[in-house]
Amino acid sequence: MPLLTRLRSLVTDGTYGPGEMMPEMVLAQDFGVSRTPIREALKQLENEGLVEIQPRVGTFVRTPTTREIVELFQLKESLEGLAAGLLARRGRVAEVAVLEKVVQESENAVDRGDSDVYARLVHEFHWTIVTGADNAKLAEHYGRLMNQLAYHRIVLRTLDQPGRMTASNLEHRQVVESILSKDHVGAEFAMRAHVDASSRAALRPDFIHRTIDTDQEPS
Repeated sequence: MPLLTRLRSLVTDGTYGPGEMMPEMVLAQDFGVSRTPIREALKQLENEGLVEIQPRVGTFVRTPTTREIVELFQLKESLEGLAAGLLARRGRVAEVAVLEKVVQESENAVDRGDSDVYARLVHEFHWTIVTGADNAKLAEHYGRLMNQLAYHRIVLRTLDQPGRMTASNLEHRQVVESILSKDHVGAEFAMRAHVDASSRAALRPDFIHRTIDTDQEPS
């Protein structure tokens, strides 16, 4: 796995949380490389909006503002709604069978109350829809969006909310049922409704106050 991808994962999976320093020396030792490639990779992560490099101080994971999260979710709703509609138009392609399997496994995770497994399945569900849309540019922009949103970290926290895991899986099933029916309008609507529900869970005041500094201005 490329060094950039591995460093990016440290941010998106929450290994390094918002505001936390990512020390070059430690990272170089952990990955068995010099500080030069680490510095170059961190510079790319800064270009992606994931970290902030403060000269002579260090590199820190960016803390998104509430406005940024709202805007990213708005884009997510549009892209995923489009993807679901495009997938529904394609008929019963391989990705549809994957979605059916994911929903069933998700129901099992809900029954067990296993939020860690469910969060992993959420990732698989959404990416399967995007890849199933068979639109390379859509997937490219979606990947950048999800990195900036650090969505996995958000999912893990929102699933702590009572009933959210059950509701989320029901929303997933509605999306899949529309796709199976080749109802591209219904699939897009169901997907948009699901992302909207997710965004409302993520933007609850108690969640926001635990996750980000709402007074921080965009850098």
